[in-house]
Amino acid sequence: MSNSTSHPLDDPAVDPFEVATAAAADIARLSGVEHHDIAVTLGSGWGRAAELIGDETASFPATEVTGFSKPALEGHVGTLRSVRTPGGKNVLVIGARTHYYEGHGVRRVVHSVRTAAATGATTMILTNGAGGIRETWKPGQPVLISDHINLTADSPLEGATFIDLTDLYSKRLRDVARSIDPTLDEGVYTQFRGPHYETPAEVQMAKTIGGHIVGMSTALEAIAARQAGMEILGFSLITNLAAGIQQTPLSHEEVLEAGREAEPVISALLARVIGAL
Repeated sequence: MSNSTSHPLDDPAVDPFEVATAAAADIARLSGVEHHDIAVTLGSGWGRAAELIGDETASFPATEVTGFSKPALEGHVGTLRSVRTPGGKNVLVIGARTHYYEGHGVRRVVHSVRTAAATGATTMILTNGAGGIRETWKPGQPVLISDHINLTADSPLEGATFIDLTDLYSKRLRDVARSIDPTLDEGVYTQFRGPHYETPAEVQMAKTIGGHIVGMSTALEAIAARQAGMEILGFSLITNLAAGIQQTPLSHEEVLEAGREAEPVISALLARVIGAL
């Protein structure tokens, strides 16, 4: 499916929601699970949560599902799992994220979220690894996303589709997360286009306009999740302090390393939060 010439979502005449419905049917067939309650997208550093959420019912490559592309990024698995929590809920665990910077268009970026909604999921948990602007934050620290600023100059909504984004990142779900870990801080996520890291001046711009977290995902997915009627919880793993806030150059290796070190802790946290939903 990674060949862009044959990708169903690249044809503007195709309804992306029909592709999501077909993908949901594929997931039901491959997993044997007709209906999912919760969906979670695992970003950099969050991968191990899949094993801790509950018992795996099924696991399969995302490329076996209509509309999913092969992940471009090291650290992203490209696997979809159906997991049953001890409380009896079915969780769709998405380990395959198409990033906006890959240049495939927004439809493919948000396809996983639309597919999750089509499987029946009413809660969407979006996680990522990101840079922190608050100097009090440390690499390896998870923070809740309270709101976002979308600097991609793009939208997953097509035509005259007007969606209210007030309380986009559900206060109710953030309160649930804080009932598990009262120390959780929160901040405004700023999505840049990428794939280059932000300049120190761009980080200062983000700070000036009210951002606390900088990254290259999540905002467009959250908008699509809201359009689909889902309730959204956002988590960022602060993998590094953003450019100009920390004095050493940024590297993808550093991001992966911070993710690896924090993974057991944040994965356990995420599993407990999901168990409480």
